[in-house]
Amino acid sequence: MNAFDSSTDYYAILGAVESSTKRDIERLYKRQAVKRHPDRGGNEDDMKALNEAYQILHDDTTRSAYDLKRRGPRATAAAVNVSPPARDVGAYGLSINAMLCLMVGFFLLFLVRFQWIWFLWPLAILSAFVIVFGIFMAHAALNAFRGSLAKGHPARRFRLAQEAVFWAGVCGGAYVIYWILDVV
Repeated sequence: MNAFDSSTDYYAILGAVESSTKRDIERLYKRQAVKRHPDRGGNEDDMKALNEAYQILHDDTTRSAYDLKRRGPRATAAAVNVSPPARDVGAYGLSINAMLCLMVGFFLLFLVRFQWIWFLWPLAILSAFVIVFGIFMAHAALNAFRGSLAKGHPARRFRLAQEAVFWAGVCGGAYVIYWILDVV
């Protein structure tokens, strides 16, 4: 059965989506066949449409031809996803995200401390989590910067030294924040 009507939505007839697997199509067909069978009070035309939809969507070659004809040439070009996934944001995007997390976390922490709003202690806990998340984002930015360098770049060879400097900076910054919160 290679002839099909591309204007008919066979997915809707079966109750499936385009990403449904062959097994899902079969399962949905069986469910709908039980409901629409003429011996069980269903309509004969509905059952014929269901059989036609199953025949087209169950066969991989017919299904791909149906999908291609149904979408048309313009829809396939528009279906390309151009937005980058989160891991492809790059070193600058990661560093901006880390900076924003750290700024928000410190703002919340200082707000609770210097405004004497002690009943908002959960806000201080939230700020600590945001700051820790910002530190891990900054570490990811450091790794992304290192990964973007050329293979022979000297900075790629001193990974252990970079890690030591980064974590020493984190510990030093934590001590400075503790000192600010304690003294002031």
